Parts: sequence; C-alpha cells; structure tokens
Amino acid sequence: MSESQPTSTQLHLLKTMIESLPFGVIVINREKEVLICNQRLLWMLEGDLQEFYELIEHNTLHSTNIKLRINDKQMIVRYEKLIGYEEADYMYLCSSPEMDATEFLKKEHDDNEILIQDILEYAYDGLVIVDADGYVLILTQAYADFLKVDQKSSIGKHVTEVIENTRMHIVVKTGKQETASLQKVNDGYMIATRSPIFKGGKVVGAVGKLLFKNVGQFSALFKRLNTLEKELKKYKGDFRESNKSSYTFDQLIGDYSGFKKIKESAMRVAENDSNVLLLGESGTGKELFAHAIHHASKRSMGVFVKVNCAAIPSELIESELFGYEEGSFTGAKKGGKAGKFETADGGTIFLDEIGELPIHMQVKLLRVLQEKEVERVGSSNSIAVDVRIIAATNRNLDEMVEKGEFRLDLYYRLKVMEILIPSLNDRKQDIELLAAHFIKKYEQIMSKPVKGIDERAIHLLKNYSWPGNIRELENIIERAMNIVEIDQWINAELLPDGIRGRVEPTLTRPLSEIMEDTERQTIFNCLEAVDGKRTEAAKRLGISRTTLYEKMNKYGLLKE
Repeated sequence: MSESQPTSTQLHLLKTMIESLPFGVIVINREKEVLICNQRLLWMLEGDLQEFYELIEHNTLHSTNIKLRINDKQMIVRYEKLIGYEEADYMYLCSSPEMDATEFLKKEHDDNEILIQDILEYAYDGLVIVDADGYVLILTQAYADFLKVDQKSSIGKHVTEVIENTRMHIVVKTGKQETASLQKVNDGYMIATRSPIFKGGKVVGAVGKLLFKNVGQFSALFKRLNTLEKELKKYKGDFRESNKSSYTFDQLIGDYSGFKKIKESAMRVAENDSNVLLLGESGTGKELFAHAIHHASKRSMGVFVKVNCAAIPSELIESELFGYEEGSFTGAKKGGKAGKFETADGGTIFLDEIGELPIHMQVKLLRVLQEKEVERVGSSNSIAVDVRIIAATNRNLDEMVEKGEFRLDLYYRLKVMEILIPSLNDRKQDIELLAAHFIKKYEQIMSKPVKGIDERAIHLLKNYSWPGNIRELENIIERAMNIVEIDQWINAELLPDGIRGRVEPTLTRPLSEIMEDTERQTIFNCLEAVDGKRTEAAKRLGISRTTLYEKMNKYGLLKE
C-alpha cells in the first residue's frame, strides 16, 4: 500500500476538514492509492488498515451502506465518488452502528456522488474556510443563515465582505491560531475559533468555526447574552460603549507611499503588546492610529480608555490615572474610585499629549510600566494591571529630555515602537482623496447630496499650507457642506478667504512665507547630505542643535 503525497492546496484543505469529521474517512485516487485517512478511522481499526485496504483493492466495498466486520469491528461503510477535487476520486465513509453519523451514511446521494460540502453541512453548522488571500472557499448554509448572508454569492468574496469584524484574513497573515474569541456580529456576539492551515511550512488558508456545533443552541445563548447585556447597561450604564475603539485601519485613508508604509508598520505593531509612541503635528490623526492599533490587536474586545494628559489639572491627574481610596482626601467618594489604568485592565490606554505630563507623574507612570501595577491614592497596596500603553504627542520629546522636562528612562519605555505620522503638507497628493471622504461623511450626516468638489477648489486646497493638518481639512469641508446647495459642486467660492487668496502662490505669497519655505528646504537638503546626523547638520548650518530641533519640529522634519 503506497500513500501519494498531496500536491494541491485544494487537497490539503480537504485533508484538514476530513480530520475533524465525526466518522472514519479514507480517500483514494483512481490507482487506489490512499490520499487521506483520518485519525477517526485509524482509531476504529486500531491502526490496522490492511484488511480494509484489501477489500478496496478487490472492489468489495463498491456498494452502498455495506454492513461488515473488519478486524473484529462492526461498521457500516459507504462508497462515494468525490466531486470537486482534482486528485481525489473516491471516498469511503465508515461508521460504527452506535455513531451519530449512521443516518448520514445511509442518506442517498444523486448518482452515488458526494460533495465535501454535504459532509461539512452535517459535521458543522458554523464553519468557514478561506484561502491564503482571505477569500471564502466554503461557507456552510447554517452559518450563512446565522450571519444573514447568501451562501452561494458569498463564495469567492473576501471574508471581510461576508463576516462582520472577522479576523480570518489576519490569521492567514499571522499564522497564529485564535481560540474562543468573542466577535461582534449583527449587533450581538459570537464565540469563534480561527486556525491557520499549513502546507510545506506556509499558510495556505484558515478554518473558522463556532465553538457550538449547533447554531440553534448558540442562538439561544446569543439571546440570553443580549438580555444580560441590556441588564448590565441598565444598572451600570453604557460604559463599554464610551470606552471602545471607533476607527479601524480601513478608515485611515491615503495613497501617499510614505503614509502607506507607516500604516503597514502600525498594522504589524498591532499584533504584539509592546508600548507605542505616536509622534506628529496636531491634527495628523494620532488618535485615529491609536484606535486602529487597539482594534486590530488581541485586546480588541477589551476597553480602549482615552486620557488627555493636557486636559487634567496637575493636582488631579494622579487620582484620575491611578484611582483613590475612600477618605484619602476631602470630597473622595465613598468606597473610593478606580483609576483609568484599572479601568483599562485587559485592554488599551491611550495617553494623548504625553509631553504635558508633569515630571512627578512621569516617575509614577514609569513604575506602572516597569512593575505592571498601580497604587491608588491613600492606599499602601498595589493592584496588578494588564494594560497596553499607546502614547502620543506633538512635542519634541528629544528636546524635552535635553532640557530635563521629560524623563529619559520613561521616554525609552514608551518608544518601544515609535511611529511618526506625516503632516498633510507632506502628503498633499492625498488631499483630493481625503476631501472626497469627508464630503461623503457629511452627506450622510446632513442628508445632503452634492456633486463633489471641483478642480479649482482642489487646486486651492493643494496650495494651502495646512497648519491644522487633516483636522483643519475636515473642518473646511464641513463648513462648505453647510453652505453648498443640494446637488451642486463645492467650488472655490465656498472655501475660506485664507485658502482662496492663494490661487497664484508664486505671485501672491508674502516674503516671510517664501523665506520659511527656503529655510525648510535648506534644512532638509542639509540633513539629506549628512544622512540625518543632526549635530553635523547644525554645525554646517551655523546654528545650535537646540535651534535645529526647534526648526525641524516647526517644519515637520522630525523623523523616527
């Protein structure tokens, strides 16, 4: 008896599926070579396939539902022609009389042929299989009904178009199994396991399935979970809704090559638990990146707690971050209060404007990073926390460290993964794409359809300096949407005076602006010439290193 090695991804997927079936299966080709034999059959025959294979060679098992005794084991064997797989031609389905699969094996199939889909529908109510690119190969009918999608039209689509909040396409990229993951679908939750399929050391696909074999049972639990969720919201408020990520990487828009690389880096960063430091000018989208990193991480079902370090008075920031015990100060709540870090346990905390954190709080934050525990104000006991930190700032932390305004040890703890988000001035080719996105957004909010934005208006937007970056662009589009007529174009007349005054920048720009542009380009060229060595650049430019940092920050030239 020889065993032919499978050479196609298709056959490899078939082998993976058959291994999980609740009855014995052996698959052969026309030359009667064994391609697949699952563990269930080996267990049934105590590892001895010789007598069974001899019956195959003598065509003894080419009838329907044969009852026989093999190796002193009673079983029912059904022979089927396998349709839809290039190398596999015939399949024998084997069940002992007491198995639940007996009725399935007795079922008549047209022309004695069987599709693997028939078996999967029996074995799994909720199962989906995707290829290495995330496109759906198989979706069981019961699972399609549960997801409220059409089964036939779903085959061949990318899994993100079929299953809400799916991570199947991520599993085929990471090659890592995700077990018992809570996933939001159709305004509720389901529990799914996702497993990569390997062939020759490479991921060729992934299998996703509900932990409940019977979707009916899961639906009952699903309804119960919904009821409990409503009760929780009733008594404790909608806390989770106000502490969750609102943006994904799909919502970070841009064709600029530098932006795409940064986005790809952030997606890789999301896969682990390392601290992240987001740098960039105000309005570049640092918070959106923080949301997206959390949403794509393993902590996505945990809370996403946002803290603006600049907005909390210095005398209150310790109690806000770490909480306090009852009676620790005048006005303290009875029973005390958990801080932001305790609230974020199991999830992510986003520390925006980290450069504004007082120096005494930097020491306490460093302890949290090192010890992974917090101590409430007025308490001598520590509380362990499992929190991922994403910090952001538009300030020059290198310069702050030099001036003694930011602790060096904390800086290095935070910048395990450092991401510099480009300004809108550095990605002006994305302005038209971003403007279209914001127009679509406010069309829906205002229920006000427009034709779009005309070429002259786009030309003006591209010639503007954008001190407020993407946030300013969105505000300008929102303003234009308020005053444009329905089904009309957003034109130059609807843009602010500061933008319309720049039709011919070479003729109308003030001297100070031209000098700034010249200074920016000179600094950029000098940094390029010395391979980014800032000390050498400052020397060549005849300015101090501190002045160079200030100008680099001013002109958006700071890099990772």
